[in-house]
Order: sequence, then C-alpha cells, then structure tokens
Amino acid sequence: MNAQRAQEIVSSPVMVDVTCEGAPVYIQHVDERKETARIYPLGSPEEEREVPLYALTEQG
Repeated sequence: MNAQRAQEIVSSPVMVDVTCEGAPVYIQHVDERKETARIYPLGSPEEEREVPLYALTEQG
C-alpha cells in the first residue's frame, strides 16, 4: 500500500477493510517518511505494532 492511500484510510470516517499478513487490522498512524504504519489487529488494540506499508493490503 502506498503512503497516500494509507493516510486517506486513517483520515476516512468510513471503516476500510485492511489486512496485514492475512489478519484484519486498524491503521492508527502513518509515517510517510519511514514508509511505515502503526497498526493493531481488530479487537486487540493492546497488540499495536509498526509495520512497513508494503505489508498492508486493502480488501475489496
């Protein structure tokens, strides 16, 4: 996923289906400079982690 699209998803009021390694995730923050995103699995905000943007896939 590119940084611009990831930032659009973060800013959107509509929930967008995004996965990381096949698991549905919520994107909390995008760091365009580092090309990473802070994410967590849906329903598990305590499992927050930083991943490269290329690991994220938009579904649908």
